[in-house]
Amino acid sequence: MPSITYVNDDGSQQTVQVAVATSLMKAALANQVPGIVGECGGSATCGTCHVYLDHSTEQFAPPSDDEEDMLEWTAAPRAENSRLSCQLVPTQDGAELVVRVPVKQV
Repeated sequence: MPSITYVNDDGSQQTVQVAVATSLMKAALANQVPGIVGECGGSATCGTCHVYLDHSTEQFAPPSDDEEDMLEWTAAPRAENSRLSCQLVPTQDGAELVVRVPVKQV
């Protein structure tokens, strides 16, 4: 199972184990990770699951045009490693991922 560590703005962390092919947004919502809202349910239309990806982005496909557009409208500033967690789906068993949750989503 992939392991995802969510690091909040205050430095607190929450690590969860999820099934392969579960988006980081769905994993956060299922485990009540603070700071991930996911208003649109994972269709990349709201930007409320914005995260900063700590690990190499090579294991994920590059952002789609829709994700790129939505990242321009996130509540927290966009960075080079900004992604929508609804679009990050681990495909490797045993993957260890770290994402930083912005101070605000809406």
